[in-house]
Amino acid sequence: MKNVKVYTQPACPPCEFVKQYFDMHGIEYELLNIKEDADARNELINTYDSLSTPTIVINGEVIIGFKQELIDDLLNIS
Repeated sequence: MKNVKVYTQPACPPCEFVKQYFDMHGIEYELLNIKEDADARNELINTYDSLSTPTIVINGEVIIGFKQELIDDLLNIS
């Protein structure tokens, strides 16, 4: 099973799209709200060098924004 994290925040339409996409494909993911969780915010900035949502981490591979082809490749979605 792939380890998938989605860093998100309220009022982020692309974040909602990512969640719907993963749900549609039955992909399990950990949702991290950077507005409510300071540890998640710090991890996003310091570990993944990102200031944007959605930021998706799949088995350590960082994807900033919704990049469907890369996501599909990493998760073997056809």
